[in-house]
Amino acid sequence: MNDPRAARAAELAAHLARVEERIATACEAGGRDRKDVTLIVVTKTYPASDVRLLAGLGVREVAENRDQEAAPKAAECADLPLGWHFVGQLQTNKARSVVGYADHVHSVDRLRLVGALSTAATAAGREVGCLVQVALDAGSGERGERGGVAPDAVGELADAIAAAAGLRIDGVMTVAPLAGEYAGQPRAAFDRLMDISSRLRETHPAANMVSAGMSQDLEHAVAAGATHVRVGTAVLGVRPRLR
Repeated sequence: MNDPRAARAAELAAHLARVEERIATACEAGGRDRKDVTLIVVTKTYPASDVRLLAGLGVREVAENRDQEAAPKAAECADLPLGWHFVGQLQTNKARSVVGYADHVHSVDRLRLVGALSTAATAAGREVGCLVQVALDAGSGERGERGGVAPDAVGELADAIAAAAGLRIDGVMTVAPLAGEYAGQPRAAFDRLMDISSRLRETHPAANMVSAGMSQDLEHAVAAGATHVRVGTAVLGVRPRLR
């Protein structure tokens, strides 16, 4: 009799091996140490049973982008040795819930959210690492189509995070933009993010996380210098359509 769990574990193992090979090859091509790039597996729309299988295969960092899915999944997997990353656009009224399980929030893009996360983290007695989401399709004073602040607003937001109780400024994140001068140019977009990261580290030397690259463009992110890549589809498969 076929064991669906064993079959799924084998499928995930094969996908992980292919992703690992891609990262290792990109590191070698760029003269980087493989240990300098952390794989975060984005488990959105997939069940806690998959998270459990991934943990058994050695995955230690997972990400979610919707709190209503992430909170119960994280609770169900609380016994596993995992770091949880929140990578989606975040409403301030969800800050308390997200702080309950997320070790890092990659999508900090406004001062009100900094305040909400700080209040929640302080109440929970936790320190949460925050990344400023940079919108490379946004002009000065604008927000990006998929969230994020314009490059010239990164410093102010990072300073606010660093000054906020319960929060820590850990770095920057971006998604390769679909519009603007970097549309269709992921390598150029990620190079620009690295420039922004370098400037940020002049005032916040420990903010050395650079979260960039997904299933389709992780090689460009590694080549540019990303420290963390967020990979979902290439590990878990094509996602079911959200209703």
